[in-house]
Amino acid sequence: MAKLDARRAAAVLADPGPFRAVLLHGDDAGLVRERAEALVRAVLGGGVDDPFRLAELTREEAAKAGTLAGEVAALAMTGGRRVVRLREATDTHATPLKDALATKGEALLVMEAGELPSRSRLRTTAEAAPEVAVIACYRERGEELAATLGRMLKEQGVQADPAALSWLAGRLGEDRMQARREMEKLALYVGPGGRVDEDAAMACGPEGATLDLDEALMAATMGDAAAADRALAAAFAEGANPVQVLRAALRHIQRLHEAALAGGDASVLRPPVFFRHRSAFDRALRLWQAPQLEAVGQALLEAEKRTKTTAFRDADTTIARAALAAIARQASGLARR
Repeated sequence: MAKLDARRAAAVLADPGPFRAVLLHGDDAGLVRERAEALVRAVLGGGVDDPFRLAELTREEAAKAGTLAGEVAALAMTGGRRVVRLREATDTHATPLKDALATKGEALLVMEAGELPSRSRLRTTAEAAPEVAVIACYRERGEELAATLGRMLKEQGVQADPAALSWLAGRLGEDRMQARREMEKLALYVGPGGRVDEDAAMACGPEGATLDLDEALMAATMGDAAAADRALAAAFAEGANPVQVLRAALRHIQRLHEAALAGGDASVLRPPVFFRHRSAFDRALRLWQAPQLEAVGQALLEAEKRTKTTAFRDADTTIARAALAAIARQASGLARR
């Protein structure tokens, strides 16, 4: 079956129904694991600890001829549909999957994989089978991630302001399990029926590297190279990585660009600029014109590409620092005009 869109994927996760197998793949290992566990609960309900209904296979076990097919065909001694869960699925499991689908059985096979290119044997085998649902699990960003954070909080009985969600989405990184842990912590902070506003997000949200990175970006776009470099060094010391820095910088530049196209009016931005950054954002906005911001955005995209191709140790950190330094120099020049 072809890759499912978001709506159909959500329906399958809630009720896999006639599907005999579900292949979860993508670069977000936390989301893959979360969705696999949702499938197990959907089928087994309160029987998730029943060893007669849940079989978990290692990569090596599942690769042995006949093992996967045998598990899929087996009946539960206690009744009900069984689940066969395979973690770390790879192309070596393409033939075992085909053999399993050729056998009769009512069990649901849940396969968890990492990134699979379009020509992957496992992926092409799964997508060609109408009884297999293929669900991509890629890292969410921006508004998509903010919406997910809002849903996580809602599950905890907590509401959230859009501006707070946007601030959190820009600072949590893209790991699903980390995001869920942070939302659980926020829900405890505001309490049942509470609301996460900007103050709560700042008080209980991610600290360290993300806050230092904010300071670095604001300083760079205002032309304060020394402050930007100090804050960036602190962010790296707290665990920030070069790609995270460059992507955060690109999001910041895109927001400035959107406001610049609106005649320098930051109030058009949705969600709005985080209240603690409004003054710095407005100061930067007065310096930059839309064409200049477009050029900076392209430079940041090129810098990210270089971080992924360099073979030299620590070169990616140098690239990220140079990118922010270049922004600060240009902003400083604009301020002197």
